[in-house]
This record gives sequence, C-alpha cells and structure tokens, in this order.
Amino acid sequence: MHTKEEKLKAFSRLLDVMDALREKCPWNAEQTMDSLRVMTEEEVYELGDAVLRKDSKAVCKEVGDLLYHMVFYAKIGEEQGAFDIADSLDSECDKMEFRHPHVFGPDAGGSHPSAKEIADTWELVKSREKDGNKTVMSGIPDTMPSMLKAMSMQEKARGCGFDWQKREDVWDKVLEEISEVREACGSESHERVEEEFGDLLFSVINAARLYGVDADKALSLCCSKFRRRFDHVELRTAESGRRLSDLSLAQMDAYWDEAKTMGL
Repeated sequence: MHTKEEKLKAFSRLLDVMDALREKCPWNAEQTMDSLRVMTEEEVYELGDAVLRKDSKAVCKEVGDLLYHMVFYAKIGEEQGAFDIADSLDSECDKMEFRHPHVFGPDAGGSHPSAKEIADTWELVKSREKDGNKTVMSGIPDTMPSMLKAMSMQEKARGCGFDWQKREDVWDKVLEEISEVREACGSESHERVEEEFGDLLFSVINAARLYGVDADKALSLCCSKFRRRFDHVELRTAESGRRLSDLSLAQMDAYWDEAKTMGL
C-alpha cells in the first residue's frame, strides 16, 4: 500500500491532469455540470456492479472514474468562481467532524457508543448542523431510484427514533398491505391499485431493512439469477432447433427447472 505522501502526490497528479484536459482537450473543455450528470450516474452504477461482483480490480478502476468526475465538477465550479475542490473537501471534513463528536469532539475518547447507537441518533445529530437540511427528508433527491429512495427514507426515519420496536411486528403490516392490494385489484380504480402496490413494496423493503438485508442488492441478485435461468431456457430451446414461441409454458418450465438443478 502507498504512504500518505504518495496518496497526496497521486491526487495532485489528478488535479494536474484535469487542468490539462480542461485546457487542451476539446471534448473535456465543452463539458458542463449538466452534461456530466448522466455520465456520473452511469459510473455510480458501474461501481455498484463491481462491488456486488466482489471484483476489487474493477472497484479500484471505478473509484478512480468517480474521483475524476468529482474533480471535474469542482474544476467547473472553480471556473465559475463558485467553489473549488478545497472548499468541497473542507466542507466534507467539517461535516464529518461535527457528526462524530465521539471521535473529534472535546470529550472524544470519553464515550464509546456502539455502531447501532450512532446510527440511531444520526439524523438527530444532522438536524443540529448549521446550513443543514431544513427537514429530515429534504436531503433525499427526487431523482433517486424509487427503491433506494424508500430505503433512504426508512433509514432517516429510524435515525429519528421512528421505527418498529420489534422487527417481527413488521410482518403484520406486510400482510395488511397484501390484503389491501388484493382488495384493490378487485376495484376499477387503477390509481388505487397502483397506490396499494406502492404501499406493499414499501413495507417489504422496510421488512428487509429490519432483518439486515439490502433490498436493492437482494433484488439485483434475484434479477441476475432470473437472467441466468432464462438464458438457459433460450439456449436449450435453440439447441432443440425451436424458438421460444414454439414452446408451451410447461416445456419452458421444464428447462427452467433444469437450470435450477444446475445451480444457475
């Protein structure tokens, strides 16, 4: 591993590379914060995929890509006279020091809160920040994917003490939502059906959280499993000289079960 001096040198090199590209590369020169946004989102998902695959080499690469994007935004901010990378880093350090008084406060070392205790009071600590969010939920972006938004909202509510006292109690809520979905499906109101499905999904995500399961990761793994098994169904169908449209549901189920027995 590298020394602190080597890490600082590498970061300094990144700043120099950014300056040179912004000045001499036509593509880099014409980028704006708006044009970067979609590409940054793609990089975040690529990092997420690498983490799920436990591919440390890929994670290393994607961390670098994201750092480049962060430096890019700061460079544009500097050109606009709004802020530079030092402002961003100092702001982040100030925020982290404020939120961790057990590490950086005047009584640091005197108390030893558990990870759960820190998490349980996180939002209350954040609410005391100067220039912090006006409400607990206001820091959640509207553009965040719905599942991640639900997870974030539930975590923020928990950080204020708004949570189930016993995680087992959540199942009554899940069953209640299932019943309401089934009832709504018998009505002629699509809006009501949509609303009740939303309530059900929110409650299932909440249940996953209470049992220490990352619902987004769990669903991603499920999608990967579905893809592997359906790919097998397509492969076996092609091997038989047929198309999927030629197969009955029972025949496709047979190939599906075959994929399951193979561990796909």
